Amino acid sequence: VQLQASGGGMVQTGDSLRLSCVASGGTISRYAVGWFRQVPGKEREFVAAFKRGDIHYADSIKGRFTISRDTAKNTVYLQMNSLKPEDTAVYYCAADSGIITSSIRVAAQYDYWGQGTLVTVSS
Repeated sequence: VQLQASGGGMVQTGDSLRLSCVASGGTISRYAVGWFRQVPGKEREFVAAFKRGDIHYADSIKGRFTISRDTAKNTVYLQMNSLKPEDTAVYYCAADSGIITSSIRVAAQYDYWGQGTLVTVSS
């Protein structure tokens, strides 16, 4: 499966953005899909993921971000509200067909990655 992430941009504190991850070459509902983010010099950080009906969020974004899926469009979204400067990062979507739930927050467990989209939040 190929993943194409988009929707990043430059916003101010408190603003919202919606990231999209469009899948091709595979049916998104058959994969666990996650969003990760990375800033220079740091490891890729888990943000949110779902596997079948289970949704997982990082504590740092819980209550502000929402992951969702549109199977008709083969697309996964990350709605980001109340953005903070510390949310600034390159955001990546990832997918895997065989990941186990206990590993869903581990970037290395995902086989397929999108190219990343930059989110910049100014104070």
